[in-house]
Amino acid sequence: MSTPRPAANWFDALPANRLLAEISMWSADLGRLEDDTLRIDPYTDIYHVDVADGHFAPAMLYFPDLMARLRKVTAKPFHVHLMTADTVLIEQITQFAEAGADLISVHVENGNALQGLKAIRALGLKTGAVLKVDTPVAEAEALLPHLDMLTLLGTRIGVKGQGLDDTATARLKEARALAAKHANGRRIIVAADGGIREHTVPLLRAAGAETIVMGSLAFGATDLAARMAWVHAQ
Repeated sequence: MSTPRPAANWFDALPANRLLAEISMWSADLGRLEDDTLRIDPYTDIYHVDVADGHFAPAMLYFPDLMARLRKVTAKPFHVHLMTADTVLIEQITQFAEAGADLISVHVENGNALQGLKAIRALGLKTGAVLKVDTPVAEAEALLPHLDMLTLLGTRIGVKGQGLDDTATARLKEARALAAKHANGRRIIVAADGGIREHTVPLLRAAGAETIVMGSLAFGATDLAARMAWVHAQ
């Protein structure tokens, strides 16, 4: 049986007329991961897979074999967010590409971020970059010609359950303007990750977020269909 994959044009086919839902597998039930994935699958536009090495970020998160297992149960696209040291970045890109990623993001703070983006593109995948909450948005500008997605963290890296930083909406507006400046007819999606709550989603959307990385807001919903309909209506 062939491994499910999204269509070759999946990125360009993402709806542009509503807020996208990027579901974070960090909030899935790891003991029932396949079941949780299938439960979420009808409602997600993109799966978000956080990868952390315990050095770049204070966490130890997803590894390639687990990513490959998830790839077998859904044709939805996977966005792998690498929070890894420069020394292992290129190898991690290769491993997660082989495991079934469709889009891989490196951090603007990685010293070899541009090399990483070129490696991702050479593998035929969509490219992304992520900004820590305390990194000036302008530092992403040089990478924008190489990007399909720019994600702004609204909380400290690698720590769950934090409130949205006060600067998050202003930073999104700045990122949206920079993305428009460098798009040149291409689509560059601006994403918000961290501090995603019912009261913050409308604020993030109004500030320019085109997709939000949803954790407990999705997995903890008592009525998931209603929750996702509300997100799409933003």
